[in-house]
Amino acid sequence: MSFVAPPGYQPIYSPRIPYLGPIYGGLREGMSIYLQGSTPEDMTRFFVNLLCGESESSDIAMHFNPRFDGWDKVVFNSCQNGSWESEEKIRSMPFSKGQAFEMIIIVTSEGYKIKVNGNDFHTFCHRLPVERVRGMQIAGDVSIQTINVIGGGSGGGMGQGGYPGAGMGQGGGYPGGNAGGGYPGGMGGGMGQGGYPGGYPGGDNGGGYPGGMGGGMGGGFPGSNLPGMGGQPVYNPPVPYTNMIPGGMYPKRTIIIRGMVPYGGDRLSINFVVSRSRDIAFHMNPRMRERVLVRNSKIGGSWGKEERELSVNPFTEGQYFDMSIRCGNQRFKVFVNGQHLFDFFHRMQSFNEIDMLEIEGDVQISYIHF
Repeated sequence: MSFVAPPGYQPIYSPRIPYLGPIYGGLREGMSIYLQGSTPEDMTRFFVNLLCGESESSDIAMHFNPRFDGWDKVVFNSCQNGSWESEEKIRSMPFSKGQAFEMIIIVTSEGYKIKVNGNDFHTFCHRLPVERVRGMQIAGDVSIQTINVIGGGSGGGMGQGGYPGAGMGQGGGYPGGNAGGGYPGGMGGGMGQGGYPGGYPGGDNGGGYPGGMGGGMGGGFPGSNLPGMGGQPVYNPPVPYTNMIPGGMYPKRTIIIRGMVPYGGDRLSINFVVSRSRDIAFHMNPRMRERVLVRNSKIGGSWGKEERELSVNPFTEGQYFDMSIRCGNQRFKVFVNGQHLFDFFHRMQSFNEIDMLEIEGDVQISYIHF
């Protein structure tokens, strides 16, 4: 059984700045773009543009431009036929010099709603049709850790009807495509900007596009045989967090969890629970001071054997993490920041009874998406 990246969840890691990249299938209401990054100590300004095309000269549906230049402010604008329109200046600054941030651009019916570090900042009303957006540009005094297009519920998304019948996961796809369809080279196999080094085990199963953002944008292509990522993400839930997993766990089910470990954080745990019996099928417990990541299960009231061996522990104080936990027939596969971290083999006969997710400890959660 080879594991593939869930369609629509092909983040771009550590792109070079200035960055210019396509948003395949465009944007539509209900979708969002998630950015993790940091600004240098000597920051003066940077910008994020949503482009109606894939070149720097394309019309700009939204120009987002924080400026630290005596009068700290963020300027919003749009640009059509080479000429800028009227500026909207917001005289407050959601970014801090030399600090990490996360920013979410949520596409609503009225405009682009910007959240920075979990706080609503401003909504920039649509001036150009959102359907025209085809690319994104980032430049200036900023470094970006992750770009991720989230989106739009399940089903054959892509806004424009996608690429009909590309049947990812079934090898359909484009002539010369690899196991996952998609363009040769696949998003897995090295996007030129970091990405998943060498792709997932099994080579280019990822499909997707070199350098591109977002494979199928939530639900893959029409005719896709992979289950979509249904439902809307949960943003900034309070911790401890407990919630039912809609539909439970089943093979190929993926859960995305993004967040950060605050300074002074010692430990956190993520539990996959059978609510009926309170058994913990999979317990994941990063311990920052001990520098270990313990995995275990608790069945019938007693803990099993701990698994601790790990080549690298990505959970450290003050750092954002970007994790996907994928359920297979034999095991959970856990990826953090684009790297395969470990597998945890199922210890319960019926892992499909897992129906609850618990997160507790020293952690701030940015979002959870089933």
